[in-house]
Amino acid sequence: MHSYDYLWLIPLFPLLGALINGLLGKKIKNETVIGAIGTLAIASSFVISVIYFFRLLGDSQKVHEQVIASWISVGTLQVDWGFLFDPLSALMLLVVTGVGSLIHLYSIGYMHGEEGYYRYFSYLNLFCFSMLMLVLGNNALVMFIGWEGVGLCSYLLIGYYFHKKSAGDAAKKAFVVNRVGDFGFLLGLFLLFWTLGSAHGVWTVNFVEIQANAHLLGAGGAIVTAITLLFFLGATGKSAQIPLYTWLPDAMEGPTPVSALIHAATMVTAGVYMIARMNGLFAMAPDTMMVIAIVGAATAIFAASIGLAQNDIKRVLAYSTVSQLGFMFLAVGVGAFTAGVFHLMTHAFFKACLFLGSGSVIHAMHHALHHAHVHDDPQDMRNMGGLRKHMPITHITFLVATLAIAGVPLFSGFFSKDEILHWAIGSTHGHWGLWLVALFTAGLTAFYMFRLVFMTFYGQERMVEKAKKHLHESPAVITIPLIVLAVLSVFGGYVGVPELMWGAHRLEHFLDPVFGATMATYGIGMLPHSAAFEWGMVAAAVIVATSGILLAVFMYHMRPDLPGKVVASFQGAYRTIHNKWYVDEIYDALFVNPTKRLGTFLWKGFDVKGIDGIVNGLGKLVQLFSGALRITQSGLVHNYALTMVLGMVVIVAFYVFR
Repeated sequence: MHSYDYLWLIPLFPLLGALINGLLGKKIKNETVIGAIGTLAIASSFVISVIYFFRLLGDSQKVHEQVIASWISVGTLQVDWGFLFDPLSALMLLVVTGVGSLIHLYSIGYMHGEEGYYRYFSYLNLFCFSMLMLVLGNNALVMFIGWEGVGLCSYLLIGYYFHKKSAGDAAKKAFVVNRVGDFGFLLGLFLLFWTLGSAHGVWTVNFVEIQANAHLLGAGGAIVTAITLLFFLGATGKSAQIPLYTWLPDAMEGPTPVSALIHAATMVTAGVYMIARMNGLFAMAPDTMMVIAIVGAATAIFAASIGLAQNDIKRVLAYSTVSQLGFMFLAVGVGAFTAGVFHLMTHAFFKACLFLGSGSVIHAMHHALHHAHVHDDPQDMRNMGGLRKHMPITHITFLVATLAIAGVPLFSGFFSKDEILHWAIGSTHGHWGLWLVALFTAGLTAFYMFRLVFMTFYGQERMVEKAKKHLHESPAVITIPLIVLAVLSVFGGYVGVPELMWGAHRLEHFLDPVFGATMATYGIGMLPHSAAFEWGMVAAAVIVATSGILLAVFMYHMRPDLPGKVVASFQGAYRTIHNKWYVDEIYDALFVNPTKRLGTFLWKGFDVKGIDGIVNGLGKLVQLFSGALRITQSGLVHNYALTMVLGMVVIVAFYVFR
């Protein structure tokens, strides 16, 4: 058995980076030093994660717990501040620290000259620290500390440009919407803790102990269904699923590297990871599993439809993330835990590449438009076109990542998405309806992503003439992370090549110690199918993805006039999709505006007129009486004597005439 005594260093390094830059960055001032501190902090965590990952590969024991300190001790309840290192957390550590390191390196160039440079890197390190605590926690309370930490950091980073009202509003929206989900997480945890403890004497929040004792709740019962649904509510908040997805597209108000970190390596993966971590508990609730699968499929196609009509390059990618997360939830909902985690990993590679690629485009467009004294929106794809001539590296890396997300064969996204589609129809928890929705969504994804590529990099150069001469490729500190992520977007999926395609699916075997027992106990697996059926499923996915790509080629490359004609013919449908199905407006009408009106009533009606009215009224009453009595205190002796005489006359008259 190998030693893992220094696991605590993995979250410690980014925490130290956050503290150094946060407390001393304003005095350091040097951008190179500040960027180096932030990047080296998370890179150091990546190095240790790689060392321990390979150590785990050669270890016969795959699950290790490390107790750092005792945290809560009440009666029979003992909660430690501890870490759990197993294949699932090891893989997540590589994703968070590896992709996070590249985003930090990219940020050195992208954020150059920004006000609050030190503050940005401090927040970025703190974000990674929180996510690492979420991933490493050996119990639900340590996970919840990280869970809340990433929520706080998302608020800070989305609202980084706090002088902009739109950024402040987006940050508040993300914070409030996630609190709704977090309330569900806490209720689920309280119900789980109380039920296991009061009914079965198992007072614990430890993941290993929960996994071992979950059967005591009774498979398929109302209690375990309620617990898992509450946990899933928490997951819909963090991972932006229906109905709590609306915060994620607005999160584009933050700097682009922040978008990459949120969408690829940290916050939005938390919900998927939480369900995968508590797989034994969720497997006992088949009704919850079906709800998760349906919500995932619905979110995937719903968000993809919105992506068809967006013109902001980052918003297209944002809705793409919501859609791809829907695929991950569909996977865990049908019991394909490995497939869900597999797609989480490959998605981290190509989505980080896409967001950082969009940042490279925005960086170049902003520079060109600024020097040309033009005020066009640098994120609007309608102002772009033909950028591949000016930005060849960004173009190639972006194209590679797009091929991956579209599910083109031999790219990473093909293997992970194909496995999800396979499980959606062929597993014991699957259904052909889920498969059809996911398959159609895959076609939409290929279409709107290549729409983005053609509008941005091909066709007519739509930026003003005087801006073109200022367009150029981004510096190496930006393009190097793009190249690395593009390589991972191609080869990152080869760890999960299935046996059908003459692979060994190494990832499935690697994660078997985490998911294998659950799947064997509850009969989760693939139904028997012929090789012809399985190849038919692969062929269907490839045909649909290819059709989406070819349709985009035809409409946005060969016939660029055609989209305008289609929009003119279906203005109502286009307006609805462009306005995101008016969900934000519906939420405003049902929840936001009534809450504001209630707040206004409580403020102006109850507080100002009620509480303040009573307090101020008592003050005015006292003032009125004191004003009347004040005239009796004139300070003149003869007035006092006269008053005494009159008083005596009144008393005598009272006794004489009564």
